[in-house]
Amino acid sequence: MDDTLYTALDAKPKRSRDLRRLRNIEGNPEVAVLVDEYHDDWSRLWWCRLDGRARVVSDGERFEIGLQRLAEKYRQYRDDPPAGPVIVVDVTAVSGWSAAIEGRG
Repeated sequence: MDDTLYTALDAKPKRSRDLRRLRNIEGNPEVAVLVDEYHDDWSRLWWCRLDGRARVVSDGERFEIGLQRLAEKYRQYRDDPPAGPVIVVDVTAVSGWSAAIEGRG
């Protein structure tokens, strides 16, 4: 299993390419990424947290792998690949919670 998360700066309008999230990673590469799912039916709530070390890449092998993985997952990236840069997170820990699993006990 590849424990790497990739995300890229896409073409959505931004005031500047000098984004705080990129500066934050350069200043402190230890990151946490939180993904959650909300439903009005609270028995379907869940969250997942990925902790890891991030870096910003604008070229090279990790950049190309990141764009390839994103294009495999998202059709719009196949049609209009992001220019980047790509944020690469080497995941070191995963934690999470699910109401569905919690309710089984």
